[in-house]
Amino acid sequence: MVSKKMMASFILASSLAAGIVPGMIAVANAVEVTEENLPKLLEKLFRDRPELVMDVLRRQSESVLDIAQQGSNLRRQHSLEAQWAQDMKVTKTVKTEGRPVMGAPKAKVRIVAFSDFTCHFCQQASKTVDAILQEYGKDVSLVFKNMPLDDKGPANIASAYFVAISQQSEEKAWQFYKALFADRDKLIAEGEAFLKKTAEGLNVDMKRLAKDVHSKKVTDIIAEDQMDAQKLGIEGTPYFLVNNLVVRGALPLDLFKSAVDMALKNSK
Repeated sequence: MVSKKMMASFILASSLAAGIVPGMIAVANAVEVTEENLPKLLEKLFRDRPELVMDVLRRQSESVLDIAQQGSNLRRQHSLEAQWAQDMKVTKTVKTEGRPVMGAPKAKVRIVAFSDFTCHFCQQASKTVDAILQEYGKDVSLVFKNMPLDDKGPANIASAYFVAISQQSEEKAWQFYKALFADRDKLIAEGEAFLKKTAEGLNVDMKRLAKDVHSKKVTDIIAEDQMDAQKLGIEGTPYFLVNNLVVRGALPLDLFKSAVDMALKNSK
């Protein structure tokens, strides 16, 4: 809930603007209004004159919603920080060998993303992670783990293409990654035709790609990713490990940065 002090301050300021405060002070028998006695005076006034509360809230409905959202975000941050404090006590090991790394390979914080190229929330989260990589520079890196939720649809074949392209060039694999999330709707609508066209646009060796995409090596990497997801008990995408801290879903940038900051603070 929003703190009483925050809401009382808001109502006081709104009441001043609306010309209600003189009536408030009269009701309070002309007692001097201070920070200490304001909540009690407001409580008495609103008990005796509840229509004043409704009038202020109706006039300032957008501001009330903003305050409520700030309170909700603060509670969520405290809850996540408590969870992350527990996460740091348990080492989580996943296989990242042979996967492309975006950013400094020896960064203090490694974000491991379990994601699906066709997932709307994964698309949102990819933008957040891009912003973090730009802001934190050499301190943060990214590894992408494939968790396609559709075994026979475009999500699965997109993962195979990404892994296969990474065997040729990590740089082209990350360009491919960005292109798929940028045009997720086309991926879903056009499937493999879109994947081929995108790969061709990146000057990928298409003959090698056609062979590698169905190779045992690519299949094994995707299977390892999914085994890691099962080991972690992941039920949906996106899911991130920020070193050992768990981030579920498409968190807002400020909350995701809180995880990165905590991981940086506790990195060796």
